[in-house]
Amino acid sequence: MKFTISFILTALLSFGFCLFMPWWTIAIAAFIVAVLIPQKPGKAFLTAFIALFILWGGLSFWISNNNDHILAHKVSQVILQMDNPYVLILATALVGALVGGFAALSGSYLRSSKQK
Repeated sequence: MKFTISFILTALLSFGFCLFMPWWTIAIAAFIVAVLIPQKPGKAFLTAFIALFILWGGLSFWISNNNDHILAHKVSQVILQMDNPYVLILATALVGALVGGFAALSGSYLRSSKQK
């Protein structure tokens, strides 16, 4: 149950923060959720990782699909040296997932250090 609540809360807070603040506020959202909802560090990392992977991957795909992947084709040629927008979307999702996962891991470790 904690996994589901943490998953949904991380995704919603991250989405809400990114509407009005810079992209890196996903780390703040994942950190806050991990501090407030007690989970083991590995599970906190996994929860935030999956939540942000799905959120950023889905949003990237949706935005890119709405413009027929025009920008994603060009950016993937520059960054990845190949014309594959889906790999770029996967890389974007992975970056967001790692940022959120490590922030949640830090929050979980902070919570466990306060309990001792």
